[in-house]
Amino acid sequence: MPNAQTSSKFVAYLLLTASMALVGTYVGLSKPLVAAVPVFALAFLRFAIAAVAMLPWTFRAQGEAPLTHTERWLFFLLSFFGNFLFSICMLTGIALTTATAAGVTLATLPAVVALLSRWFLRETLTLRVWVAIFLAVFGIALLQWAKSTDPLVEPAAASTALLGNLLIFGAVVCEAIYVIISKRLSATRSPLRVSALINALGLLLVAPLGLWQLASFDIGGMDASLWMLLIFYSLAASLFAVWMWVAGLKHVAANHAGVFTVALPIAATIVGVFFLGETFTGLQAAALACASAGIFLISSARRTSTH
Repeated sequence: MPNAQTSSKFVAYLLLTASMALVGTYVGLSKPLVAAVPVFALAFLRFAIAAVAMLPWTFRAQGEAPLTHTERWLFFLLSFFGNFLFSICMLTGIALTTATAAGVTLATLPAVVALLSRWFLRETLTLRVWVAIFLAVFGIALLQWAKSTDPLVEPAAASTALLGNLLIFGAVVCEAIYVIISKRLSATRSPLRVSALINALGLLLVAPLGLWQLASFDIGGMDASLWMLLIFYSLAASLFAVWMWVAGLKHVAANHAGVFTVALPIAATIVGVFFLGETFTGLQAAALACASAGIFLISSARRTSTH
């Protein structure tokens, strides 16, 4: 029995790590997409493609209990913050900043989760968590300072990058809300069912603005490489990353899962540097190190406090 339990934990760890690495990858690779497709149109296409792929799990299976009133509200909130607002903030932000900077900003997720847990769940924050929050804030400040002091970057471009980083941070807040709510739903519904329902709700939420932008967009002008990237982004964001995260949470406490988000900024940085040709400076490395240190501090603090 202990071996089976250890095996389940190991698989859960792999799923959580792969989920966050996939998020970091599609965040970086979405930059070429937002350069070619309007944001709301892109979000609509993402949800529509994923909705077709997840049709088998969208409708209630035979013998499955109907959704309770509480679950309906949780699904709506999960989709509104974790899908709709997250996508709009992330796609708009990545168009204004770099994938590397987005990765460092997204690494503040565990710190934001800790703050939200303090405010809404009345969890106690230890000294380690406060230090981690400081490191997260310092990392973002260092990132922006690196941009503003670079002689090759014009002031207008630095201001644009700041707006982009703020929008990415807005996506972080949305993702933190998603992390907290998804644990509640993972206890009562299958991961694929959760993925399918929040994607369908995301499609409904973005449809008015998405269809409005699509009406004036030449979708026939998209080449095969963009379509392949769009399909990857759609399935990774709406199906695989969500499924792996919810499945992993079934065997790992939510307050232990934060450490696995370190895979997100690392993956985004790798995509930015090796696939998008972005530069990676010493100050950016220091910002990433601060964010990563914050993640491990929060994880170790929470593990200590729960024993």
